[in-house]
Amino acid sequence: MLATLTQNASPLSESSKAMHILVVLPKSGKSPDTLQKKFDFPGKGVLEALLARRKIQFEEIGGMAAANLTGGALCVWVMVDSSQSIFEQQTIVRKAAQMLLDESPAEIHLAVYGDTDEKRAFAQLAVYAAWINGPVLPLRKTDKKKAGRKPLARLVLHGYKEAGKFALLRAKAEGNLLTRKLTVLPPNELTPGLYRKHVRKLAAGEGWKYQEFDVKTLRKMGAGAFVAVAQGSDPEDAAIVHLQRVVKNANKTVALVGKGICFDTGGHNLKPARYMHGMHEDMNGSAVALGLLLAATRADLPVNIDCWLAIAQNHISPRAYKQNDVITALNGTTIEIIHTDAEGRMVLADTLDLAAKRKPDMMMDFATLTGSMHTALGSHYSGILSNREDLIRKALIAGKSSGERIWAFPMDADYDTELESTIADIKQCTLEGEADHILAARFLSRFVRDIAWLHMDLSANHHKGGLGAVGSDVTGFGVAWGIEMLGEVLQTD
Repeated sequence: MLATLTQNASPLSESSKAMHILVVLPKSGKSPDTLQKKFDFPGKGVLEALLARRKIQFEEIGGMAAANLTGGALCVWVMVDSSQSIFEQQTIVRKAAQMLLDESPAEIHLAVYGDTDEKRAFAQLAVYAAWINGPVLPLRKTDKKKAGRKPLARLVLHGYKEAGKFALLRAKAEGNLLTRKLTVLPPNELTPGLYRKHVRKLAAGEGWKYQEFDVKTLRKMGAGAFVAVAQGSDPEDAAIVHLQRVVKNANKTVALVGKGICFDTGGHNLKPARYMHGMHEDMNGSAVALGLLLAATRADLPVNIDCWLAIAQNHISPRAYKQNDVITALNGTTIEIIHTDAEGRMVLADTLDLAAKRKPDMMMDFATLTGSMHTALGSHYSGILSNREDLIRKALIAGKSSGERIWAFPMDADYDTELESTIADIKQCTLEGEADHILAARFLSRFVRDIAWLHMDLSANHHKGGLGAVGSDVTGFGVAWGIEMLGEVLQTD
């Protein structure tokens, strides 16, 4: 649950009983004295005394400070430079808000200052940071003293009032929270069977049409790529789940596809313990697709959405697929198996084919797919590849406006040489692993037909200490970007 929001257009009074206060100020471009004379903000005298004692200017301490006010209230002041990127602005406001959240307050007061445009932008930054970081992610600690802070219940915004009550921001935060909650669940609590039950319940509550293709059905359909991975698990509780959001008079349909490997051992090519630890997060791509569907629904975006979740596990067993197997995918493509730990592209292949058959206007897939993307970008950015130049352009715009940074990679046809097989239509991957993020995208491109398609390799799904507006290690990266991307797509005639 996100905190409730109360808005007040007038400034926060010094006589207020607020005990946790975040003051957001604009960078003046001049001396701090000018800034402090221009605005009468809570704790102004305390901040002045703090800076005078240390003989520094506000900007010299990174534009952020905290102190106790008379009466015991904790006040945090943060200076935002509007010339910086959205990512940089989100980061400093999130870190400032975190100083307050660390005390487990039930209520936080947000006070914004500046001209009309600055107050609007600062209100959005502060409210979003509080909504994103206010809830508590699932924990299984039995000692309440060690179980972390309590969730934030209330927000009071002073200095700006938005008629729509930040509905789009709230939708983004709700989608991001769903993504992170699912991703952090331990694998025994989110098996494919349990995941499907969770999604079924969510679909009923949100009014989405629900359909699933279990392993038995997929085997009969000839979805050999998905089944090859799923057959290694006992029980065979894997499935491709299809959710539909239908909007009256909407003239565009977007397909969202997500990799949902609830745990990845690597299969017969077993991962070492160091790299297997954390593989319950390998379903993050499906959680991003699901979170984006929820955000679009809550924001009431005028677009039809087909959401496809490839939910399975990659286990080792006598029935598990193995190197040198030749598998036939749903579209008839024969695939030579090179490495069983490249299972993500296998489950996505048949899922993308199912999505493409319905002929959406465009498709986007999300997956924690390759280690080489993480090698290329680290966890600060996620990478994208596409079969349409205009989608790349729109995606980059969405990355800047959302604060979820992405980088585009080439996907030229001559990379296919690396995937040529002597016994099948295509190799699944190579053993060398060079440019595997590009080869994986070239492999997936064989299953999207001629649909406009964009692939996101989620190297930024987990970043220690948080990323941008998000303070948890699991970032929910892709939901905020996806909402901005849908906006770019809907602007196209």
